Amino acid sequence: MDFGIQGKVALVTASTRGLGRGCAEQLASEHCKLAICSRNPTEATQVARELSQKTGTQVVGFGADMGNAEEINRLIQEVQASLGDPDILVTNAGGPPPGTFATTPLDAYEKALGLNLMSAVHLIHGLTPAMVSKGWGRIIAITSISVKQPIGNLLLSNMARTGLTGFLKTIATELAPSGITVNALLPGTHRTSRIDQLAQHRADQENRPVAEIIQEMKDANPCKTIGDPLDFGAAAVFLASVQARYITGQNLLIDGGNYRGLI
Repeated sequence: MDFGIQGKVALVTASTRGLGRGCAEQLASEHCKLAICSRNPTEATQVARELSQKTGTQVVGFGADMGNAEEINRLIQEVQASLGDPDILVTNAGGPPPGTFATTPLDAYEKALGLNLMSAVHLIHGLTPAMVSKGWGRIIAITSISVKQPIGNLLLSNMARTGLTGFLKTIATELAPSGITVNALLPGTHRTSRIDQLAQHRADQENRPVAEIIQEMKDANPCKTIGDPLDFGAAAVFLASVQARYITGQNLLIDGGNYRGLI
């Protein structure tokens, strides 16, 4: 299927590994002009080279910390100068540290909001004017299944991503008349470094092998497996497509059926 996005400029943040890379790789496969970023500019450049060689499309890597507003603003300027104004934005950021209400210090809340809520706000604020002028745009945020079903021991992530969900739903209505769609992808358990980190944290707490924790994650899913970042990225491509023009303000679960609620 032709998704109608060949030649579009796409920016995927925190995209050298995990779900961000899955989205970046699939967009590159559709021959978007692609910008990726990482806190480590050397890693971003290396991954950009790998994706470009694999897909035959233009991919440029940038260094930027999604927890730093000044670096986000610089990223926007550098992408615009190198590739042009992004038509497609996939917002992503690493998750804050795990913890409960009892174990989470007060100063961690603001950091989590900056990383997982305000980073997306800054990006969208900086990139939507050009989308409005073109009359076309796709904004896709990677959030979490936790916005529907909070996850124990992930207080900060639950809070920040739920706040982002409210923001996205609100602006979806405001931007729809300009031809811009705003949606979120809600991952369940996918085999990423984040899942490895959480599994290690739980294994340390419970004095159990990490492999046993990972197997429990698989067993708990109706599909009896853990998701693949490339499958996740394929969903991002569809939401970025011309065919998805009438889908906005939605939260799409990519979780193997793990969420048990009706809506």
